[in-house]
This record gives sequence, C-alpha cells and structure tokens, in this order.
Amino acid sequence: MRHARGYRRLNRTHEHRKALFANMAGSLIEHEQIKTTLPKAKELRPIIEKLITLAKRGDLHARRQAASQLKQDMHVARLFEILGPRYKERQGGYVRILKAGFRYGDMAPMAIIEFVDRDPAAKGAADKARVEAEEAADS
Repeated sequence: MRHARGYRRLNRTHEHRKALFANMAGSLIEHEQIKTTLPKAKELRPIIEKLITLAKRGDLHARRQAASQLKQDMHVARLFEILGPRYKERQGGYVRILKAGFRYGDMAPMAIIEFVDRDPAAKGAADKARVEAEEAADS
C-alpha cells in the first residue's frame, strides 16, 4: 500500500529535488513553456500553482515566500509584475500539461508544461535579447 506517499522522489535527494524544482519553476516563469519528462511536469504543477497564488496576493510577505523558493530575483519580479496580475481573476488551473511523445534514447515520456494564457513571444525572448546585446557589444 502507498498510504501517505505524497510526491514522487524522482530518484533524487531532498536537496537535489528542491534545486531541480526551483530551476524548473524559474524557467517556466521566464519562458512560459518548457519541455520536460511527464513525472517532473506533474510534480512541478502544484509548486508553480502555489507561486502564482502568492503572486496574486502581491504583498511583501508573499514576495519573500516566493523568493525563498526561487533562485533568481528576476523570476520573482516577473512572477509578481506580469503573471500575478494576468491571473488575478482566475480561480486556479494556471498551467496545463500536454503529453509530447517519448524521448529518443531512453523512451522517457515527455510533456510540455505551459501557462494557460501564455504570451507566445516570451519563449526565448531573454536569450534573443542577450544575443543581440552581445552582437552590439562586438561591433
């Protein structure tokens, strides 16, 4: 029986799992869509939903709670300035998980996790801006 087994361990230590989900949540907040394995996506969903709920509250204590879970301040700022107001009227269900076949090599089930009302221009925008800044600095 699997009573009181609340989450998937994903064959990682507690510290590794905490770092993994902090990085994945940051990437999802930045790009608004990421591709990962299906079990990781299913475990990331409650984490990101709680972060969006904190962003909807928007007070200082909520910001500090979100900052304790995320690694970078830019992700916290994006969460509270863009995503929180976007989902202010929504009662829940901020992300969706779409199955995306199987990974070549180990046949791991893959999934795409994305925000429901995502901005398509957000994916890769930070990388494009970084490349343009590097090109401008070189010339």
